[in-house]
Amino acid sequence: MGLYAYGVENLQGERVSLSEYKGKVLLVVNTATECGLTPQYDGLQELYKTYHDKGFEILDFPSNQFNEQAPGTSVEINQVCKGRFGISFEQFAKIDVNGENADPLFLYLQSQKKGRFGRRIKWNFTKFLIDREGHVIKRFAPTTPPDKLRGPIEALL
Repeated sequence: MGLYAYGVENLQGERVSLSEYKGKVLLVVNTATECGLTPQYDGLQELYKTYHDKGFEILDFPSNQFNEQAPGTSVEINQVCKGRFGISFEQFAKIDVNGENADPLFLYLQSQKKGRFGRRIKWNFTKFLIDREGHVIKRFAPTTPPDKLRGPIEALL
């Protein structure tokens, strides 16, 4: 089962098939609004503005699993992100990325690329770069700033 077989929940509670993103270079990120890494939203938005017209999308999945740093509803989180960071990329419903309730998409991503400490997501802002055919190309640590992703993104575009 490849990436495009998965569906995720949008902010309105509707299922969205990832097949809608076929042919795009994707960056899938688990995020939080009250984390020390939250300023990465600025860098993510800059990547999105720079590369969106070339076929690049960011899929943002808030998760409250790491010290409860993504409080509130999915809609409330989205309002914070739009107001504070001006994000214009796609943000989905809040999910779990680890454990028995982990979203199947994140279980798939973890099975494709391990991190430094194994498959589990270590923290907020773990990033997965996916090529136009849906292959997971690289996994980036939470502390990797978005600006360091420019080269790998450009290589796929």
